Formats: sequence, C-alpha cells, structure tokens
Amino acid sequence: MSSSQTESKNTFDAIVIGSGISGGWAAKELCDKGLQTLVLERGRNVVHNQDYPTTHMAPWEFPHRGRMPKEFLDENPLISKAAGFDDATDHFFIKDKDHPYIQEKPFDWIRGYQVGGKSLTWGRACQRWSDFEFSAPQRFGYGIDWPIRYADVAPWYSHVEKFIGVCGNKDGIEAMPDGEFLRPFDLNCVESAVQKSIRENYKDRHLVAARWAHITEPQEIHLQQGRGQCQARNMCMRGCPYGGYFSSVSSTLPWAQKTGNLTIRPHSVVHSIIYDEEKGRAVGVKVIDAETKEEVDFFAKIIFLNASALNSTLVLLNSRSKRFPNGLGNDSGLLGKYVAFHNYRASVGGVIDGFEDKYYFGRNPTEPILANYRNLHKQDTDYLGGFTTFMGAHRMRGKQSDEAASFGPDFKKNMSEPGGWRVYMYMQGETIPKETNYVKLSPDQKDQWAIPLLVTHVDYDDNDEKMIKDFLAQSKEMLEKAGCRDVQTHDSKQAPGLDIHEMGGARMGHDPKTSILNKHNQLHLCKNVFVTDGACMTSTGNQSPSILYMALTARAVDFAVGEVKMGNL
Repeated sequence: MSSSQTESKNTFDAIVIGSGISGGWAAKELCDKGLQTLVLERGRNVVHNQDYPTTHMAPWEFPHRGRMPKEFLDENPLISKAAGFDDATDHFFIKDKDHPYIQEKPFDWIRGYQVGGKSLTWGRACQRWSDFEFSAPQRFGYGIDWPIRYADVAPWYSHVEKFIGVCGNKDGIEAMPDGEFLRPFDLNCVESAVQKSIRENYKDRHLVAARWAHITEPQEIHLQQGRGQCQARNMCMRGCPYGGYFSSVSSTLPWAQKTGNLTIRPHSVVHSIIYDEEKGRAVGVKVIDAETKEEVDFFAKIIFLNASALNSTLVLLNSRSKRFPNGLGNDSGLLGKYVAFHNYRASVGGVIDGFEDKYYFGRNPTEPILANYRNLHKQDTDYLGGFTTFMGAHRMRGKQSDEAASFGPDFKKNMSEPGGWRVYMYMQGETIPKETNYVKLSPDQKDQWAIPLLVTHVDYDDNDEKMIKDFLAQSKEMLEKAGCRDVQTHDSKQAPGLDIHEMGGARMGHDPKTSILNKHNQLHLCKNVFVTDGACMTSTGNQSPSILYMALTARAVDFAVGEVKMGNL
C-alpha cells in the first residue's frame, strides 16, 4: 500500500486520545454530530458485561476472600494502595512494573489502562461546582483567574446529568448548585440524626444526600443505552452488569458506536501529536502499537486529548517540533506546571449509642455529603480553599465489648448478629496550584515504547496542613454534638496522588503567557487541539471533578464542531 493510501485509510474527522470519562464523552458528542471519530486507547479492549469477570462472584469464590497474595503485594506496593483495589477489581488497574515513572517526591500515580479507563473504577460523586470555585482564584489571589464561570458550564452540566443518570435532591445550597437529578438513596437513621444535629447547631452547614452517578429510576434515555436501575449491590468497581452506574464502557462508547461513526483502537500507546510546520496546526497522532511496537500515524482535523491529567501533559511535552521544541503549545514554559490534587488525608470516626432496633436495606453505594462551608463569600480561615466532607454511618458486626468472645461457638454466634453503629467523616480538600508542583519528562530514561518517563515533583504545603487541622477539629466537634463518643481523628499522611484526582499541567486561562488553554479548552497556540480532562484545570475546587470534565468536554466539542463547519479548523 502506498503512503497516500495508508494516510487515506488512517484519516478521520476527529481523533480522541483516551477512552475514559472525558474521552468517552468526546467520542459520543463527536459521533452524535456526524464526525468519523477514532478513539485511541493504550490498554486492552473492554466490552460492557462481557469483560466483567468478577461481577457476580461471592466472597467465598475468591481464593483469598478478596485479598491479594503477598507475592502480588510485594511486587505492586503502589497500585495495591488504591481505593477499591482488591482481588475483585485488580484486572482494571495497572501493574507497577509495567508502567514505571520517576518520583522526585513521593507521588502515588494510580492508573487503569483499558477501554473505559478509570470510569470503571471511579467514585461516582457528581457535585456541581459553584461560582465560588470558579471565582476563588481571582477573589483570593492564588493561581490565575478561570476564563469561565458557572453560567458557562451550567447547561452542559444538565446535558451530562440527564444522559448519565445522577441521583440527588434539589437542596438549594449556594455552594453546591442543584441539577437534573433522579431520586436519591435515603439516609439511614443515624445519618438522618447527624443531619438533624448539624442543621440545628450550624446554620451555614448542610449535610444532604449527595449527587452520585447511579440510576435510581431509569428514564427513557437510560433504557435507550441498555442500562437499568442500580441494584444497591455496592460492587460497582467490578463492572456493573446492569449499567446502574455510569462508565464510558456501559454508556457513552456504545452510544457512539451505534452512530456508525466510531472506531476504537485499543493497544495504542500515543507517542505524540504531529505538528505540521507549513500548515501551522496539528495534523495527526503518532502511535506505538502496544503489542507489536509498530509505529503508526493517524490523521484528523481536530484532536481531543483525554488521556488523564498527567498522561495528557506527558503527550503534549513529548510533542516536540521545530515550532514547539519544549512541547506542543508551550511557548510560556508552563506546560507540566501548576499540578494539583485533592487532599484526602484527614478523617474522623466514632460510635453512637442507640438505634440498635434499626437497620438499612441493601448496600447503599452512595454517602451523604456536607457541602463546603469554608472561605465562600470571604476568607474566614487562616488558609485558602475549602473542603467537601463525605459522611456515613453503618452497623458493625458483632458486639464490640471486652466481654465479647474472641473465638469458639460464642464468637461465631456474636459475629452473626449486627453490632452497634459507627459514624465517619473524611475530607476532600482543595489544594492550591503552585509552579513548584510540576511534572516533566526524564531526559534519559524511557519506557518499553521508547517514550520518556514522566517525572513527578508534587507535595503538600502549609496551606494543606492548616486545612487538615481545621477539618479535624470541626468534624470532631460536629460528631460529638450529634451524640457520638470515642471520636478519633486521623491523618493518614498519604502521599499526593492516592486521591486519584490529579489536576493541572495544561491549565485554562485568558492569556497564553500564563496558561496553555483558552476558555474553550483549546490550545492557545494550536487551535485544533483540545484538552478536556484533568490537565485543563486552573484550580481544583473541592468537589469531585469528573462530572466537570464531562461537561467541559461536551461544551468544547460543540465549539470545535462549530469551528470546523465554519472552516476555522
């Protein structure tokens, strides 16, 4: 086949790099708008239902009752720390040795390389940002100003929520805007008691049924996707056979496939974006086949980069040309800088007496949430930013007392009965983007596909420590006022990254001198490349970010396709 024939065969209207939460949305929106779209995924193919090997397994069917053998843990000390990782889900996570990187400072980079990415294992919380978060950097003087506000994204939040299915209440909370919600899961009796106590003791604090990507009452749009009601099994990270929670494998990718406009190419490790010096734009993507190591080029008018924050930044840094010797669009030298994350270090827990005549039905896969109450209209603490608080209550197994038997028939009988109630809260805190928190390419070490290894240099600061101290004090006080006893505070001291909410590296902004992307998630200096995953984030806010990535992606696709139709791209 001639080179012109090969190029013709490998040419599409659009290329999407990554098939996870934002990549799936890019594919859906592009295909819905009639563009022949290629999705490149570095991992293996995963098909909804067909590739969920543990979804119906009982605990006794696992050789180690869900735990991983010591040999595996010794070989994979990093990935085995990930939330939700065990013998039932390990097939959706990477192995440490297969994908090395260099830590100048401790950073736990959690990854899942397969079609669907981490949308198969995400936490599913879906709070909207408010204007407090979009305007905070400008109001309080940290980072740079977001080039957009809540009003720019609000209709796209609605667009996404209706399609994926988000349960929750319309609570009228200024710091956590309402959306298009299905009915929520009910709070259990203890959660309701804590909610009542907080309402009575704190006029500015609101504990509510949080917003989660679970279908509690399927609408026609969900049935069209082949998805059904969440069964409250709370085994989501195994892959849901009912499509009860949102993943790109159960939702956006099959929807895009039905248009006839989608091509998915797994085992495709993206090396770089190809920049044409004469045309002054990107023309395609260079891929290394993960299995054969063959180099293949694909071509398109527009490119969406959705490989997850650090991988998208890596691709841009490795996309070097005569015009961009330091990475695509990187005249400012800021590509890879201002990386941030969410602070999950702090938690509190205690027990509460009573309520032993009550229980709950099913395994609720959601938790109540306490909306951020810090630094909203003004800075009211000695630190910047705010935090979301996740909360829950559950019954322990068996009597928790000195008299309870620890072995034998009495122990077995005791463990077959529910015990008392335990209550917990944990923090999801904003961290402040700093130039000193960055990633870069190794100058001399490469991976098995001859791509430079990523070097991470990310750490906490004094602002984070002050926020942790405040969270622990306030949360302990709230639980004690609600009647909890033996309330313990805990700081895990875990490294950044274990939150799996890394953000930044190619941030949005007004000015190409201080940012990489404009208000449409478009590279300032290469207009046909868009970045709509976590790399685009100007600041982290305190809410779970995934639904914002989805909304920004749908918004950017709408803009990009409009520009293509007008001949601007």
